[in-house]
Amino acid sequence: MKIINTAVVGSGFMGAAHIEALRRIGGVNIKAIVSDDIPAAKSIAEKYSIAEVYSDYKKVMEDKEIDAIHNCTPNYLHFEINKAAAEAGKHIISEKPLTTNAADSQVLTDLVKKNKLVNAINFNYRFYPLIQHAKRIIEKGELGEIYMVHGHYLQDWLFYKTDYNWRLEPEISGASRAVADIGSHWCDMIQFITGMKIKKVFADIFTIHNTRLKPKQAVETFKGKEIDTSFDSDEVKINTEDGGNIIFQFENGRRGVFTVSQVSAGRKNSFEFGIDGSKKAIKWNQEEPNQLWLGYREKANEILIKDPSLLDPEASRFAHYPGGHPEGYPDGPKNLFMQVYELIRSGKDPQNEKKVFADFEDGLYENKIIEAIIKSSTEERWIEIN
Repeated sequence: MKIINTAVVGSGFMGAAHIEALRRIGGVNIKAIVSDDIPAAKSIAEKYSIAEVYSDYKKVMEDKEIDAIHNCTPNYLHFEINKAAAEAGKHIISEKPLTTNAADSQVLTDLVKKNKLVNAINFNYRFYPLIQHAKRIIEKGELGEIYMVHGHYLQDWLFYKTDYNWRLEPEISGASRAVADIGSHWCDMIQFITGMKIKKVFADIFTIHNTRLKPKQAVETFKGKEIDTSFDSDEVKINTEDGGNIIFQFENGRRGVFTVSQVSAGRKNSFEFGIDGSKKAIKWNQEEPNQLWLGYREKANEILIKDPSLLDPEASRFAHYPGGHPEGYPDGPKNLFMQVYELIRSGKDPQNEKKVFADFEDGLYENKIIEAIIKSSTEERWIEIN
């Protein structure tokens, strides 16, 4: 197997998650990690035997031996770093959102196409085995005509006024927070499974905590619940949303609705969707990823437990353990990266290949959805997505 040299830019929650997943797929050498937090980067490098630690991402762009980069930085850096990588001829696996606006994402999409680079967005939830199975159920017509779609993505890590993170700051995270951060996952999932684009939205987004207490020291994503920072904080105004309710319309006119919130007590990472068809319905929740609910009118409902022998053959290749052996969050990025590096290794033009993972085109469209949601909530009307 040809070894692909890569570099990970970012040493936070997602940077570490990418590195751990890469260590599990084989055929990839993580040559460098880049971070402005050198102590954190050195700690990760030592743990995973990464040779180089840099504070400047330009070092990896200049390294001819590095074939790909993983961009795990805060949102405002995504465009700058992805653009530099594309210009340097590096394949790119980027965290979402691709950039903080559709205009910049269009520039990147055009650039990776021009340079024939493999490009991916880490919409990792696509890669649970039962999600792949659900997609095949719909493709084969087993669900029938889709009547409607519904669901939510709820968290509580920003529940209190004292909870804080860089994602609350629009100059770092972008104009949207809850919708861009977790709503984008929901939208990508539902479009991936149904094969239909969201074309219109009617949204009501809201902020519960108009001010929050910002601690003097930086707080890593999801870590605020474990640290008491209220004793040394400044009260600051909040200009990003805590949640929202979005009605949407698919390209065929069918409707759906979903709720996002980062202030829902007890909801740790409750990502759920239901799809109601003319033959049956399905429901899935990320906190119980090894179960798929199947609903019927004429007989008892069913629960399909993840078991490779019971899945569609196209889906079973994403299940790496026997039935009764759960697969969870870390397995999604692993499955995604396996697909990405297989395509890199093939040397084929990615524009001509059918891909299971989300690419920059998908990331661009997610930007358009997010911008439409913000505009819809502001203007209190339906907004079309082009």
